[in-house]
Amino acid sequence: MSERATWATRVGFLVAAIGSAVGLGNIWQFPFKTASNGGAVFLVVYLVAVVGIGLPALLAEFVVGRKTKANAVDAFRKLGHPRWRVIGAFGAFIGFWIVSYYSVVGGWVGRYFIGSVTGGYFDAPGQYFGAIATGPEAILFHGLFMTATVTVVALGVNSGIERATKVMVPGIVVMMLGLAVWAATQSGAAAGYSYFLNPDFSTLLANAGDVVPFAVGQAFFTLSLGMAIMITYSSYVGEDTSLFVDGGVIVVMNTLIGVLAGLVVFPVLFANGIDPNTTKAEAIFVAMANAFSQVPGGRLLGMVFFGVVLIAALSSAISLMEVVVSYATDHSTVSRPRLAVLTGTVLFVMGLPSAWDTAWLGWFDTLAYKLFLPLSVLLLLLFVGWVLADEAVEQLLLGSDTGWLGPVWLWTVRTVVVLAVVATLALGLETLLLGGDIVPPV
Repeated sequence: MSERATWATRVGFLVAAIGSAVGLGNIWQFPFKTASNGGAVFLVVYLVAVVGIGLPALLAEFVVGRKTKANAVDAFRKLGHPRWRVIGAFGAFIGFWIVSYYSVVGGWVGRYFIGSVTGGYFDAPGQYFGAIATGPEAILFHGLFMTATVTVVALGVNSGIERATKVMVPGIVVMMLGLAVWAATQSGAAAGYSYFLNPDFSTLLANAGDVVPFAVGQAFFTLSLGMAIMITYSSYVGEDTSLFVDGGVIVVMNTLIGVLAGLVVFPVLFANGIDPNTTKAEAIFVAMANAFSQVPGGRLLGMVFFGVVLIAALSSAISLMEVVVSYATDHSTVSRPRLAVLTGTVLFVMGLPSAWDTAWLGWFDTLAYKLFLPLSVLLLLLFVGWVLADEAVEQLLLGSDTGWLGPVWLWTVRTVVVLAVVATLALGLETLLLGGDIVPPV
């Protein structure tokens, strides 16, 4: 068994956690889900979910990880509750599930980055996506993206994950700010801002079964909750760190970049005459590519945009893979690099259906959002709020001088947050069953 690693600095933990949260979920998935679920009303539900459900749940994962200094599966055994290891195992499974198709989308981004350099999509942006999204080329770039992820994870916590994310996260923020300024100059900026920032609550009443589960699922996805990532990352954190402060920083930065992505994408959608209510996953790629093909300096802008998305995608994929590699490293004499390669190989094979047919990718994604993530978060909240209870509060308050927040947080987790997640899970299950989406494509 290898000696357990730690973060070299507190900043290292923060940027790694932010890097995990800030990925395709923010820059690709968030605008797409917002566009297909009512625009600004989705944003409102998402913001409520991030603060009211996401932050308390994030702190719950932090507590388990830091208290045990163990991987997400063994953490529950070290707490004296081995039967609850199913939570960690389920979270690791969800991470596997998500990164398998996530890597396919990461491959799309890589292909679009190259297309920006060469101008490959400039003549026919719409047809370009259809040519690269599925089939042998999609499989090739899925493999390249997975290889890049394996390389960083193989280098370890300090030399790989911490060093890489210290470069990635500031780069993402700076480039997204620049792109938001550019998007404000587009002809559709005002209409895009209105759609994104001016909510119509009648759409929520009519489509609550889709809007609420997807918005809460988006909060879980972008904060890396329910996937055992934050348990794993916080297991490398010292007891002098304030989990309240760090959790708040992660939530704020994650939300900021998601909103910035919307401020970039929606002006471009409206400038190109694309109805956001009919937007599909690929429309974000097509709309941005179409915009870059028509403006001066389009190649450079395309390189910056798709470069940002590629960096963000890689930072999240790293964290998803680290959950499994962390467990294997704690239980094996096999070297971390070999374990990373083995994990990446399994994930590559698992992602082949999504690379061959986007119907499979949609099925994987829908089950993750509406079923797996809320169920995983619910199990963790029940454990922390009703089983760990006072021990959780004690751990949470280490490194913090805000003692009064502990009992408030515990009460919130036990009642408000648990009930909210139960309602979200019920709505998600209802739409899955009624819509037949629980059955895989044939």
